[in-house]
Amino acid sequence: MYLHELRPAAGACHRRKRVGRGTASGHGKTAGRGTKGQKARSQGLRLGFEGGQLPIGQRLPKLGGFVNLFKRYYAPVKLYKLNVFDEAAEIYPEDLVKQGLVKDGELIKIVADGNIHKRLTVHAHAFSAKAEQKIIQAGGQCVKIEADSK
Repeated sequence: MYLHELRPAAGACHRRKRVGRGTASGHGKTAGRGTKGQKARSQGLRLGFEGGQLPIGQRLPKLGGFVNLFKRYYAPVKLYKLNVFDEAAEIYPEDLVKQGLVKDGELIKIVADGNIHKRLTVHAHAFSAKAEQKIIQAGGQCVKIEADSK
């Protein structure tokens, strides 16, 4: 079979119905619209019109709310996941990306889920108060990175 041999299935194609072309055509005079009534007229109905019933767009409540365009979203990193790093290591966001804990370019927040057993210097954009406390208790340091302003 070739492209030039392709044909539509039998009965799939119809001639265009030419309405309003005289009585002999079978679609003359009222052109298949019947007599009188809303659907016989040339003007259509506006979008969303429901025959005089209050349209659904007016029946439903307006959704309110507020979206803060300047909100910062942090990727949380649980404290116990930092135990994979060597003792006395300096941890930067790139190291967390390599480890697969966050995606590249995300703002990082260290959260206090679990415990840390190593003395680490952690560089992150934010720390929860308890996480910071636990890192310092383990003999480590918390270094806050300034996030680039949008």
